Amino acid sequence: MIGELFVDTASKITPDIALVQSLWAEIEKQYGHRSRRYHNLVHLEKMRSELEGVREEIEDFAAIVFAIVYHDAVYNATKKDNEEKSAELARKRLTTLSYSPESVERVVAHILATKSHHKSEDPDTNLFTDADLSVLGAPWEAYREYYQQIRKEYAIYPDLLYKPGRRKVLQHFLDLPAIFKTETFHRRYEGQARENLFRELETL
Repeated sequence: MIGELFVDTASKITPDIALVQSLWAEIEKQYGHRSRRYHNLVHLEKMRSELEGVREEIEDFAAIVFAIVYHDAVYNATKKDNEEKSAELARKRLTTLSYSPESVERVVAHILATKSHHKSEDPDTNLFTDADLSVLGAPWEAYREYYQQIRKEYAIYPDLLYKPGRRKVLQHFLDLPAIFKTETFHRRYEGQARENLFRELETL
């Protein structure tokens, strides 16, 4: 489970278990807010599962673990700086663990990459952002549940505003030469993801 993995990873950096537990408690609170229908602990667990599956391809797994738990730590559907605020929170909290500055900045880079999902020069970042998008390639029923959850997170917006924005997001991914940047995730999810995106577009 992602909580156990976070605690285990952080405990290898600091002997202060009380600090580690307090950081996880904060994460649980952030992701457990009632407004989070998709960007919650279930999403983090799915990412953990995906990335554990390609662990042999990852150079710095500890940085990936921290990026998973902090990448959506700040999430407000009305704001456009969630990634930046999540990255800054990660920087502050990981610094309290005495995590090396270089490693902290690698975590920050992973998190900021989820804003655009463009291909990175860092293979670990590409695996991380591909895992974040893996839901796009889920079987149709699971994908439909995902986009319905996203709609609930944006419930503040009427369809008149939500649908054009959602169409823009979907079209952005469809216009990419490849949605998934790594061979593993592209092979596993690309075809189904494009089919799902087209089908959702037809509902808008």
